[in-house]
Amino acid sequence: MAGAGRFPLASVSRMSTTEPERPGQLLRALRHSGYLISAWPWRSLAYLASTVAVAAPVSVAMSCVTLPWLALLARAASEHRSTGAVGVPTLVAAVLVGAVLVATLGPALAVPLAALERRRLVLIDAHPVPSGHRPAPPGLAAWLRTRYAEPATWRELGYAAFLAFVVPVGYGVVAFAVFLDLILVASPWLVGHSGDQITIWMATVTRPSQAAPYAIAGLVVLPLVPYVFGLLAGVHGTVARALLGDGGHEALREVARSRARLVDAFDAERRRIERDLHDGAQHRLTSLTLQLGMARLDLPEGSPAAAPLATAHEQAKDLMVVLRDLIHGIHPQVLTDLGLPAAIRELAGGSAVPVTVTVLGVLTERPPEGVESVAYFVVSEALANVVRHARATSAAVNLSRAGGLLVVEVRDDGRGGADPDAGSGLAGLADRAAAVGGRLLLASPAGGPTVVRVELPWNR
Repeated sequence: MAGAGRFPLASVSRMSTTEPERPGQLLRALRHSGYLISAWPWRSLAYLASTVAVAAPVSVAMSCVTLPWLALLARAASEHRSTGAVGVPTLVAAVLVGAVLVATLGPALAVPLAALERRRLVLIDAHPVPSGHRPAPPGLAAWLRTRYAEPATWRELGYAAFLAFVVPVGYGVVAFAVFLDLILVASPWLVGHSGDQITIWMATVTRPSQAAPYAIAGLVVLPLVPYVFGLLAGVHGTVARALLGDGGHEALREVARSRARLVDAFDAERRRIERDLHDGAQHRLTSLTLQLGMARLDLPEGSPAAAPLATAHEQAKDLMVVLRDLIHGIHPQVLTDLGLPAAIRELAGGSAVPVTVTVLGVLTERPPEGVESVAYFVVSEALANVVRHARATSAAVNLSRAGGLLVVEVRDDGRGGADPDAGSGLAGLADRAAAVGGRLLLASPAGGPTVVRVELPWNR
């Protein structure tokens, strides 16, 4: 689409006043005063203990995978120290060994580990973590092709490396700090039991009375240990959720599906109202108009009731026109019966500005009803804007199919400067297009021309 000022219109989203509970329950619980008397410290401890049980074999397995690579790198360092250079064969071998090990053993280890870790997260967060994998075709070869092509697999491999190399260090530091605090608490008993001197930090303690201040300090710090456990488990869970989930894509897809269902329900309701008005109110009004016309024929020309009856008859006929236009605006029957090109040509024929309609290519099939309806109302609103705001002498509508997209363009030779924030209805059209998975683009430089382009998925 040509023209300056081309930009996608952002859809307007409205959040519910009752939001679903977000992930990260443990980290939020740490901010509450009742944390120590809740179940969260014990759940944190259970998560940390089970992490140790999982991380130990993973660390061994990852070490076995990386040891050959590390050995080659050590050899390269030795060659560099002795000769000042690294042999090309050693570098090539290191790269090849690393690539082969990661490519062959990485996913085989990471995918089942990720499935286990997603289940373990319920200990600290009841919010489920959806997998980022798509269903794989049957067969080992197809499974491997699918998994190796997915970013989720490599994120899970990164999590396996995190579990094997980062978790032992972080957990070790926390465990050492907790062990030191316990030593402080038990220091009077340790001195009294052994009778020997012990060193606490930079001080030497030989009597329980000398160790008492350290024990008091340890007791003061001791209530903080559950918070440390909770923070460590919460941070670990956050990393696991970020690497093992689908990045929120499933939630976004569900929102998109929900919006599409709402649009379909809205269109179905529009069609029901249109049918009720057409089959009920319009027929009764037509019958009333005919009866009024027959009554006029039966009355003498100069009778007192002739003039009011004639007025009522004309008003009934005017009301029929208004009702017909209203029904057509709710859902045009020609769109249902003959499809989008015929409906757009009918719109063009009724426009106050000359409109040319071009169907590019052959549309051998019709898009879904919801997509057709969105395209129709985009054209209807765009042509209405041309008449109301553009000061144009002509307009053109191009309808085409580009791959899996239904593309509709409305172009006019008016003054340009269309602003989606100025109440022209363009923002609402962008929302309608986004609800069915499409987008609306606008080019409207000052002085014109203005081009409104909507791209909608042909099948959704």
